[in-house]
Amino acid sequence: MVARHERDVVTKPSPRSVADTVSRLIEMLDARGIKLFAVIDQRAEAHDAGLLLRETMLVIFGDPAVGTPVMVDSPLAALDLPLKVLIWADDGVTNVSYTAPSALIARYHVDADLAEGLAGIDTITDALVAP
Repeated sequence: MVARHERDVVTKPSPRSVADTVSRLIEMLDARGIKLFAVIDQRAEAHDAGLLLRETMLVIFGDPAVGTPVMVDSPLAALDLPLKVLIWADDGVTNVSYTAPSALIARYHVDADLAEGLAGIDTITDALVAP
C-alpha cells in the first residue's frame, strides 16, 4: 500500500473499512485532544436526495490553538481550515485523502513557525492507516 499525491491531495490506502477508519480517526483525535467539528456522511446525504454515491465520509477537525494563528496571519486560510479528511471507498479499497500541508502552506503563504501545526495531519493519517 503506497500513498499517492494528486494535485496537492494526499491519498493513503487504509486496511480497514470506511466505517472502521472513521471510527479509528475519531478515537485518535479524541486521544490527542483535537476537536472534532463534524462527520458528514456524504453517501447518506446523496441517498436522501435520491442519488447514489460510494461510501464517502468527510471528517472535519482541528486544534483552534494551531489554526487560529494561521487564520490571523492569512484570513483566507479559513477556506481550508479546520482540516478535513475524506475517507472513501473505491473498488474495495478504503482511501484516506486530504489537502497536502505543503499546498496549504504555499496557498496561504503560511509562516514557517505556523506551518508545523498543519503538517501534523501527515502524522495522524500515517497512524490512521497503519495496520
